[in-house]
Amino acid sequence: MKLSVIIVNYNVKNFLEQCLKSVEKALKGFDAEIFVVDNNSIDKSIEMVKEHFPNVKLICNDTNVGFSKANNQAIVQSIGEYVLLLNPDTIIQENTLNKTLDFLDQNPKAGALGVKMIDGSGNFLPESKRSLPTPSSAFYKIFGLSSLFPKSKEFGKYHLNYLDQDEIHEIDVISGAFFMIRKVVLNKIGLLDESFFMYGEDIDLSYRIQKAGYTNYYLPTTSIIHYKGESTKKTSINYVFTFYNAMMIFVKKHYKGSSSITLLYLIKIAIIFRAFISIKKRFIKNLILPIIDSIAIYSIMFFLKDFWSKKYFMNEHYYNSNMIKIAIPFYILFWITGIYLQSGYKKNSSIKSIANGMLIGTIILLIFYALLPDSLRFSRALIILGFLFSTLALIFIRQIIKFLFYNKKIINKRVGIVADQYEYKRIYQILNLSKTKTNIIGLINTNKYCQGELGNVKNLEEIINIYQLNEIIFSTKNINSNQLIEYMEKIRQDVFIKIAPSESTFIIGSNSIHNKQDFYSLKNSIHKKQSIKTIIKKYIDFFN
Repeated sequence: MKLSVIIVNYNVKNFLEQCLKSVEKALKGFDAEIFVVDNNSIDKSIEMVKEHFPNVKLICNDTNVGFSKANNQAIVQSIGEYVLLLNPDTIIQENTLNKTLDFLDQNPKAGALGVKMIDGSGNFLPESKRSLPTPSSAFYKIFGLSSLFPKSKEFGKYHLNYLDQDEIHEIDVISGAFFMIRKVVLNKIGLLDESFFMYGEDIDLSYRIQKAGYTNYYLPTTSIIHYKGESTKKTSINYVFTFYNAMMIFVKKHYKGSSSITLLYLIKIAIIFRAFISIKKRFIKNLILPIIDSIAIYSIMFFLKDFWSKKYFMNEHYYNSNMIKIAIPFYILFWITGIYLQSGYKKNSSIKSIANGMLIGTIILLIFYALLPDSLRFSRALIILGFLFSTLALIFIRQIIKFLFYNKKIINKRVGIVADQYEYKRIYQILNLSKTKTNIIGLINTNKYCQGELGNVKNLEEIINIYQLNEIIFSTKNINSNQLIEYMEKIRQDVFIKIAPSESTFIIGSNSIHNKQDFYSLKNSIHKKQSIKTIIKKYIDFFN
């Protein structure tokens, strides 16, 4: 057998389905096997594989055993001359396996190779080619010098940015997203090191290949799409500790002496530095709305204090300084806490959660009010007025924020669909039935003899500019992976790209991994739960 393809999956069912379809197309004419190792997914990935890909060899774990161990489970069962470790959030070209296998056949000293990778927006991914971590490259990466001077041979050596991304190169590190290796090399150097749960295992494996006398290659004659879902989580504390802990394992395993001590020291600095930035960002992000609310409520209460003292008590100095210094901040604390308890500070929180939070805060505040000393009991009426006016003000502020920073992103979507007439209707139905806020501008026809509403796909760039499209949906039934990647690399970076797999009821793209608002499906989870009858009716309507 020529090739064994191994895919480790964890709760990315829709991406896995796209990946497997692209692999099956690329494997035509090859004697090959496909393994999917599922790390206890709960999104029905296993059922999808069994139903749609019966020839795939499925290994189901009852816990998440990590990337290395999961790959090893399949490697020991594989019988291919070559082994391909492939991420589930990838799409490979029809010629990818043909070109990579030919290269390895013609270069016996090549132990393994990686390919050119682009993200879901068509941008080149620098991790397609990397060097081994050294004290200097680690320092440059941690403190941002590699980003400031990407083309420098010194500062940019971690991602080898000074090397032409369209030429074949010998490299140190191959990405685990697409890692093709000879089985004889694996037999010689051993399996993936299972002390790496996630991240770092590709660096370790690449280094052991070099130590065994083989060469690692970067092959840009073919490309893959890597949606790279973890990239949106790189500021999370969990990512920081997991990634840099993997680097520490690698350094302790392979480096000795002063270089080891220096690298470990730099990695520890990186952990502290990155964790501090992550905590600071999260802290600021979580406090912005409560601070805005507090300022708004304080301003309203200050105005009401003056108004109430003049109109009701006929004395503008009726309330003493304790009102401003103690009472109003005390009221704000109860109201902000009430909103928080009603999930009013979660993304896309409803008006109801804000109103309920303010009401709960007011009720609890009035209960505590009776227990306060006379010097701090100013006026129940003022609390009730503060509740009413502050609630209206906060709702108004939320609407402004949604209008300025949120609604425009959804309402102003101008979508072009690259497909034939039949696929256009299918994709149009998915968008309509999923009730997404999209403005479908029209069809961009893939048939070279036909013009769509907007034109033919050969003029895609001009169509995007003329019709001011900011989202393109490709039908994989009409566009193969080679064409898809070619178009993606030409499209402007500010245009979102999504893919509608053939015979599927979903449309997905790079920004769909963590943003459910950008995931289009007949079972779109961002909407309220619907009855079974409604869901069945949707499917009947769709397939009719």
